[in-house]
Amino acid sequence: LFMDLPLIGGDEQPHAPHLAVTAQPWPGSVALYGAQSDADYVLEEVLAAASTIAITNTVLPAGALGRWERGADLEVDMITGQFQSRDRTAVLNGANLVAIGDGSPGNWELLQFAKAELIAPGRYLLRDRLRGQQGSDARMPVAWPKGSYVVALDGTPQQITLAANQRGLSRHYRIGTARRPYDDPSYVHLEAAFAGEGLRPYAPVHLRQKGVLGSGAVGLDWIRRSRTDGDRWDLAEIPLGEDLERYRLRIRRGRDVLREELLDSPGWSYPVAAQTADAVAPGDRVEVAQVSARYGAGAATALRLV
Repeated sequence: LFMDLPLIGGDEQPHAPHLAVTAQPWPGSVALYGAQSDADYVLEEVLAAASTIAITNTVLPAGALGRWERGADLEVDMITGQFQSRDRTAVLNGANLVAIGDGSPGNWELLQFAKAELIAPGRYLLRDRLRGQQGSDARMPVAWPKGSYVVALDGTPQQITLAANQRGLSRHYRIGTARRPYDDPSYVHLEAAFAGEGLRPYAPVHLRQKGVLGSGAVGLDWIRRSRTDGDRWDLAEIPLGEDLERYRLRIRRGRDVLREELLDSPGWSYPVAAQTADAVAPGDRVEVAQVSARYGAGAATALRLV
């Protein structure tokens, strides 16, 4: 499983994906070969340990952010490895971090859990969860369906070698036992491209409207988040995390963009003349995303205008 993930510890290569591998039986070590086309492969990584990977047996609906989720238990069946309960202090310090996704490289939510109850051989109930960690709330769907993958981010999945200029380019990979050549029939052939999720700005929060459409200028303001050092409590303001502070604001009606503005501060006044020119109406939507010089516009937060 390739996983294009946001920054976790902050010392990762932000554009390079992680790779989780397993096999039954485990061959001792697994080799990753890469190439621009399906030929002339070069050895890129050797992974010595299998990752802890599970498959969900139940649906996981979207959950609340910033607080413990006590919804229905998430039931998972292990492919390899095992889970264990940890106290909440350990979880708040980073323990029991997993990625849940559909198996495609760019669609993973990071979550944590405190309790793992073994209810049958290789089957666990995961409860007391923290959802959408490290800005991955932008990847949280309405529900993760049964059959989703859960991968422990315990240091075993490794980042692969990927040059910065290869970000976004489709590459070929062959993955199999390191004791055999890459053209052995046992090797898995995958083709993938990676957007560089670690470069993606988080969605801003607390988007607010001041004033009512048609009755005067409407004020909009929000609070930015940071993908680097965002949990510091000893600073007046968290680090920017980007070269410049910049936001893309869009006024939308369905898929149509009525107006787009590039801003350098977390606020904007929507004048009456602009409202009239856009023919904006209550129920239209404002979207705000922070902009990265390397990634472009990140995840957006949205609000229905009134």
